Order: sequence, then structure tokens, then C-alpha cells
Amino acid sequence: MTVIAVDGLTGFRDVGGMSAAGGVIREGRLFRSGHLAGLDEEGADALRTRIRRILDLRADDEAAEDVTALEGVAITRLPLYLGSTRSFFLEDYSLGEIYAHLLSGSSAQLVAAARMIAAGEPTLVHCTAGKDRTGVVIALVLSAVGADRDAVVSDYALTSQLIPAEHRRATSERLAAKYPKSQHAWMLATESPAEVMSATLAALDAEWGSAAEYLLAHGFTIEELAALRAALVAPASPAPSEGDPS
Repeated sequence: MTVIAVDGLTGFRDVGGMSAAGGVIREGRLFRSGHLAGLDEEGADALRTRIRRILDLRADDEAAEDVTALEGVAITRLPLYLGSTRSFFLEDYSLGEIYAHLLSGSSAQLVAAARMIAAGEPTLVHCTAGKDRTGVVIALVLSAVGADRDAVVSDYALTSQLIPAEHRRATSERLAAKYPKSQHAWMLATESPAEVMSATLAALDAEWGSAAEYLLAHGFTIEELAALRAALVAPASPAPSEGDPS
């Protein structure tokens, strides 16, 4: 994966480069970040040179509050949470419980996201912080094409490290004050522990067999799975034959 500095954009990176079954995840094909409201024109130009489509996973109120400041790129809105995000704090869900909620309750949206990525255009996936909804979509599609599990988890864990420390601290303090009875509020908006995504993917495998089988069980077709793999995986280069000077 490659972190790319763009003014006004948090956590922007190309997830390509990690090994996958039979090849490597293509670079320049799948990107992730937080919301785009902070982009200036220079940042917008930088994005337009890399991506052709944006997948915005935010709810309507989030999108209205932080408006995407980018023209000239196709944007698909695909709200991933089916309920209020406030309920996660009120009911004191952990990150792992939120991800399980997404996988059980938002399968149609997750399949729609995979279909969009399978189209093969350079695509940026984002939500608000670029951590949870984005993290589940990215981990799901990468796992479905056989990306190295440790690399997938490491990419997820990197997210919190790319959120400025002052923002993480201020957000955690604000949420802890707003939801004093929640034991998890401080973590939900800013943290991305590797063990949480590792456990989420292990639970997915235990229930469905694999990420690919999860997609197939929820309406993805074999042909779409092949298209997703073709979009994301570059075949491994053949090893030089013995005596080949290259």
C-alpha cells in the first residue's frame, strides 16, 4: 500500500502492491480515504489525475454536513449504515460489533460496492473518517480476491495512525463527554486496532467459508467474482527459466 499526501484529505492511500493468490493487488486501481470536504483546488486536481470514480459510503446527513469538494469525477452514494450511528454509542457497541452489524445488516450495500469496484475503474472508497465503513468494504473485496490476510489487516490498522493526533484526542474527548456511559465511545471514531479486523475476517470465514463465499451467498455471481479478481489482481510474472540471463 502507498500513502499519498494530498492537502485537505486524511488517510488517502493506494491499497495496491500487497500479495494476492496468484499475483499482486494492482496499483492505481483501488484507493481509500476520509471525506473530501477539505480539498482545495490543488488537492482536487491531484485526485483527478488518479481516480475515475468515487464510492461515498456516508449517510445523507454526513454528506450534507461535509460536502464533497470535487467535480469532474463520477460519485456514487451508497450509504452503508442502515440505522443511526448515534445508536452505536447509546447501545455501547464495540468496533467488532459494529463490523458484525455491517456484515449482517448491509450485505446488499456491500455487494453493490464490490460490483462497482469490479467494474475496474480507478476507484476511491471513503466514508467520514475512512476507517470503519471504508475499512469493511476494502477488507472484504481484498479478501475476496485472496489478498494476503496480514497485509489487509495492516492496511486497516494504518488508518488511525494517519488521523492527526490532535484530531484523535479531541474527538475521543468529545465523544466520551457526550456518551459518558459508553465504554467504547473513545475508540469508535478514531481507533483501528489490528486485532479487531483480524477477528472480523476470522468470524467471516467461520460463518461463510471465505469473503468470496460471503459475496456469493448475498447475490454476487461467479462471473462478478472473476471480474473483481481481474480488476484488482495482476497475475504474477513468470519466473525466469533456468539459464535465462534476465
